[in-house]
Amino acid sequence: MRAGNVREQQETEPTREAMSVSSAMALAKGALEGVTVRLVGEVSEVSDKPGYKAVYFTVKDEHAALPCLMWNNRYRKTDVELAVGQKVELSGQFTLYAARGTMNFNVFALSLVGEGYLRMRVAQIQRRLAAEGLTSDARKRPLPAYPETIGLVTSPRGDTVHDVLRTLRHRYPLACVKLAGVAVEGKDAPAGIMQGIDAVVAAGAEVVLIVRGGGSYENLMPFNDEVLARAIAACPVPVVTGIGHEPDTTMADLVADVRASVPARAADAVSPSFADVYALLSMRGRAMHATLARRLELSSARLAALAARPSLSDASYALAPALQAVDLYADRLSRALPDALRRDEQRVLAMHLRFQHLLTAPFADQGRAMAALRARMAGAASDGLRDEHARLHLAGKRLAIAGPGLCDRFRAQMGVAAARLNDLSPLTVLARGYAIARDENGAILKSVRHVARGSSVRVDISDGQLHCVVEDVRVVDSGFEKWEEEPCRK
Repeated sequence: MRAGNVREQQETEPTREAMSVSSAMALAKGALEGVTVRLVGEVSEVSDKPGYKAVYFTVKDEHAALPCLMWNNRYRKTDVELAVGQKVELSGQFTLYAARGTMNFNVFALSLVGEGYLRMRVAQIQRRLAAEGLTSDARKRPLPAYPETIGLVTSPRGDTVHDVLRTLRHRYPLACVKLAGVAVEGKDAPAGIMQGIDAVVAAGAEVVLIVRGGGSYENLMPFNDEVLARAIAACPVPVVTGIGHEPDTTMADLVADVRASVPARAADAVSPSFADVYALLSMRGRAMHATLARRLELSSARLAALAARPSLSDASYALAPALQAVDLYADRLSRALPDALRRDEQRVLAMHLRFQHLLTAPFADQGRAMAALRARMAGAASDGLRDEHARLHLAGKRLAIAGPGLCDRFRAQMGVAAARLNDLSPLTVLARGYAIARDENGAILKSVRHVARGSSVRVDISDGQLHCVVEDVRVVDSGFEKWEEEPCRK
């Protein structure tokens, strides 16, 4: 029976007998549960405790409040997290709990309305991005300390862009700002913001600022776009957001590397303060000065310690053994050269006498043979004399032919010996353009380390002697040459 029919019956037909409370509640329950309505209200309280079979909440408007319940199986399917202050749209039926005389609204369907619906969509996007790790702090990149190029993506109109540029110009005038003017409201705003990000990155930006001023939740919805959030997360350079005011948090803020409360603070985040830079440089300068001072002190102490060593303060200390060996070899060489020359002279004289004997002995033997032949010829007959004369003539020819051949062999030996003797002669060495340097005492100089700048040197050459004064000394060591600053003295 409908409620209207019951009311008409009560008005036209007075009840003849009183009804029990149970009957009255049963009558009311039947009338209420037959009505299905759809309503809109604001959530004023929510009770969703573990173990409950249903979610209990209350919706209200300016004049009334209605207690509601929704069974868990229906509530979980809506993917809505009820919270106080949400505006919701409900459809269901009234129910009456007769035992206590209380009425509830049994909700069949539930959805958010207006901002609540938008917040539900944003929460779903946030859960997806968080599941992929895009909102994790572990993937956020550090900002460059001193960027040369800063990208700015915002609306070219309004106070926000001027506030950001003024802050950058005041704090960090060295930076070059690449501005991409885009729309920050409306359905086409996300695509425009992504194009702006690509443009400033292509222009060489080392960090990107995405900023806009405050506004309602609906006005900030472009920055909750899932595609835009993924584009910010995939940006090759760090991204700093300054969207709305402190309480406003969008998907762009969650995936950005740094989130600032307001646009001006975003500009502060990417620009070092002049005072901070000056203080840092001053501190580094003082540290460098102290480090260099310590190094100079240590180097000076080490240099003084090295200079105090006898091997460095007295040149002869380290060179004394070598100098003694040089003196010994020079003395032995000065004695060995005359002795070698005398021995070579005696060998040449002996070879000369031997060659002379070898050259004259064959001729003496031939002379004796010719004298014998001549005697034989004198005692022979005339015919025999002719034969002997012929043989003598033939022997003379043979002697004339054999004689020079005998001399050539000895002449070659004598030439080789003479050439060896000539090569060993110091005069020959001088004749080839070489010279012998001697010190003031006449000793042959074997090393430039035995000569000091300003000392006198005698130089023997092929046609005389030169008396020289040493101006510079050059040492040749392992293929490299260098000038001695202070030549060693013998």
